[in-house]
Amino acid sequence: MFKYRCKVCNYFFNELKENIAFEKLPQSWKCPVCNASKDMFIEIKEKDIKNKNVDFDKNNKIVENDMADEDSFKTAPDLMIEQMAAWGIKYVFGIPGTSSLGVVEAVRKNKDIEYFQVRHEQTAAMMASAYGKLTGNIAACLTIAGPGATNLATGLYDATLDKSPVLVITGHVQRKLIGTKAFQEINQHEFFETFAVFNKTINHSDEVTRLTTLAIRHALIEKGVSHLSISVDIQKEKCDDDIIPIEGKIATISATAAENIIDQAVSMINNSKRPVIVAGAGALENKEDIKELSQKISAPIVTSFRGKGIVDDDYFLHVGGHGGIGSLTAGKLTDSSDLLIIIGCSCSNNTNLPNRPAIQIDIDPLVIGKKHPIDLNIMGNSGEVVPKILKKVKKSNKEEYLDEIAKLKKQWNEILENEEDPTKVPLKFPFILKELSNYVADDAIIAIDVGENGWRVGRNFPMKNTQKIVMSGYLATMGFGLPAALVSQIINPGKEVICISGDGGFAMVMGDFLTAVKYKLPIKVFIFNNHELGMIMAEQENEDYPNWNTNLHNCDFAEFAESCGGIGLKANTSQELKMAIETAFAVDEPVIVDIETDPNTYD
Repeated sequence: MFKYRCKVCNYFFNELKENIAFEKLPQSWKCPVCNASKDMFIEIKEKDIKNKNVDFDKNNKIVENDMADEDSFKTAPDLMIEQMAAWGIKYVFGIPGTSSLGVVEAVRKNKDIEYFQVRHEQTAAMMASAYGKLTGNIAACLTIAGPGATNLATGLYDATLDKSPVLVITGHVQRKLIGTKAFQEINQHEFFETFAVFNKTINHSDEVTRLTTLAIRHALIEKGVSHLSISVDIQKEKCDDDIIPIEGKIATISATAAENIIDQAVSMINNSKRPVIVAGAGALENKEDIKELSQKISAPIVTSFRGKGIVDDDYFLHVGGHGGIGSLTAGKLTDSSDLLIIIGCSCSNNTNLPNRPAIQIDIDPLVIGKKHPIDLNIMGNSGEVVPKILKKVKKSNKEEYLDEIAKLKKQWNEILENEEDPTKVPLKFPFILKELSNYVADDAIIAIDVGENGWRVGRNFPMKNTQKIVMSGYLATMGFGLPAALVSQIINPGKEVICISGDGGFAMVMGDFLTAVKYKLPIKVFIFNNHELGMIMAEQENEDYPNWNTNLHNCDFAEFAESCGGIGLKANTSQELKMAIETAFAVDEPVIVDIETDPNTYD
């Protein structure tokens, strides 16, 4: 039987009850609770209580197939992994080790979950975090006690700050040894307590399914990291718990505003002469509504970095990003606005939005008013709130304002074009990104790292709204790009996945390029190799410090790729870059393109 969960509101579409296969629904179909589009649903396959599998035949009729019970004797880890699969977890990332062998064996035996071995636990955590950001669903990390657990920290903090659901399973020493400073023992509960939304040690085999479901529930609903620790002696214990079905256990979250609040918002928008829409990552779920709203009220759209891709960068009302990666046009229009309509944007300290009359729409009440006082706050899913505003607001064709927007956008585009000089050697970031954009598929997934390479993507890469970008947002940890690319390719085997990274960030995780080769993941890694921690060098100069210890001694990244079993290419000139990009996209193998890049981009 197939069920589909809306990753916005947790509504379940049950094929058995509806008597129609989800894939047969029209593409225009929307969630009946939160108005999310069909592509916001996640597939969950469950066995029913009679150990049968319910499916649809070629005529779209329900059929049942008997399934043999593979193993009558089940351990606590067997039930843990079965419970995870029953609640929609499909992937586990990690490294096998002494204190996790029983759980690893349970994963091996389970046909509904795939396991990917990585070369460093940090990569496993970052892959799980990126998976949550891309899908809204949970992946799991599995490590040993002690160093395996501590190595997860950076990736898990990334998930915590960017509100990505992750399940962590760590092995532990025998129960009788806990607290005795045994080999590879740390206080794992205390270690995870600082950031986990759910953090439990499994002390008895008969509580494994209950605690597993609680961990998944908390991660999904609170959008954070859940941790379960299981001692090696429990991993061999027999367990006969029943699997707990997911239906009825996850709250459907429907959040919208009362009609009088919607009417207030409509009145403010109707009376505005210079409205500006500020759209963040929380608005990605209803791109078309926001685009339609911008046209109806003649409002430019400014996007946050994580909201990049809500509309095409060349859409006539998109005026760039705000904050450190922002455009001059966005800054001028927000400064002169008489109403900011802030949708799904958390407004960090780098946002740089002015204090103007504002409406803010967000599902998280702690985000509302975070930057400046808000005139009208609307707590709710943007997918539910924006359509209501769109339906009631008056159409307004502000011709002078639209002309001003077009003029400022043209000026900004000219600035960007002037930065794209193909004659410079070493090559400049803006030219490399523009050249790369000419080849990247319209539905590509773009995993970016942190540093000047990521900053330049936000500013200079002309993105389409059919492409996806995945990054480390609030933590902004270097090394995120490669793990994000790995998991993006795993869950999208037919799509083009690229990683844009600097030499500093890539070197932190480069061992896991071997993971791409091992699992035949044809990611394309573009390394902007300027032999510097470029942004840190610029920050030292801006703060009147001398440049010190930002230069990097690198290996030959192209030769490294070849030694791993992948393909390595180098580019030092514009012609070599073009040839390298064409070659990279022509092969179905993991590729590294080592691009000699100017460290003095800010000159």
